Amino acid sequence: MHVIDSHTEGEPTRLILAGGPDLGSGPLAARRKIFARNHDWFRTASICEPRGSDATVGALLCDPTDATCAAGLIFFNNAGYLGMCGHASIGAAVSLHHLGRIGLGLHRFETPVGIVSVMLTDPHTATIENVASYRLHEGISLAVPGQGLVSGDVAWGGNWFFLSADLPCALESRNIPSLSSAASAIKEALGAQGITGREGAAIDHVEFFGPAHSAGAHGRNFVLCPGGAYDRSPCGTGTSAKLACLAATGDLLPGEVWVQESIIGSRFNAQYKRGENGQVIPSITGRAFVCGESTLHFDPDDPFADGIPSALALS
Repeated sequence: MHVIDSHTEGEPTRLILAGGPDLGSGPLAARRKIFARNHDWFRTASICEPRGSDATVGALLCDPTDATCAAGLIFFNNAGYLGMCGHASIGAAVSLHHLGRIGLGLHRFETPVGIVSVMLTDPHTATIENVASYRLHEGISLAVPGQGLVSGDVAWGGNWFFLSADLPCALESRNIPSLSSAASAIKEALGAQGITGREGAAIDHVEFFGPAHSAGAHGRNFVLCPGGAYDRSPCGTGTSAKLACLAATGDLLPGEVWVQESIIGSRFNAQYKRGENGQVIPSITGRAFVCGESTLHFDPDDPFADGIPSALALS
């Protein structure tokens, strides 16, 4: 299996170039279902230990069904499959340019939840125009064991998020274990209390937000991903969900730049334009760097050839 690894503002992406499963040529959403139903071993084998880590997001390079798209991408992590992934889209664009497969300029990527545009402005910097994002619920009060009542919004940014300013501790890297534990408890409480996205979709990302820690940024966040790993980047879909909430309250106008800082201090520059029915179309700018290109081997005698799923992914 041929892969190229990158990180986007600290968050790793593994782009699968060759050696992936045969998913046919149908719509990306249908191919993702085939992937999950028939080839889930490939997900754990390619990105979980011992070849990867809980923080790695995989992106399977596919032929698009739309001829205007440069590539199709199916995203996955240690817990399952993602509708969209902002940092991985940026990482894929930078990686494909590194390989000489795309040039600088505007490109379109097909994903299971729609087409995203990517403007590659230099070999390391890209801006994604994400799928339409929106706030579904405002000010939900959630009873969380050990935390009491926690208030937050539910928003869609390509994945479902619960966003809260009720912090269990300061948004500092030394508190990552405590923030992870608190966010995991919120996620469990959302499921237990029947709070979902549209059509009963699970809210599988939790985002804490607060003031920025460095000059020039507008806010800092901590995002817990579905498999229990925290996002090293400011999270592309999480920043999109944040923009949707800011737009809904009138705290950020179309075209105004919002600089989102991650828990490790990396940044995305974000803005939006108006979409339909109160939705916003976010644009997220970040940097990615290629850090490796390799061939993964799968020995039939290896007891961990299919990877070691994380304990959280199995819970």
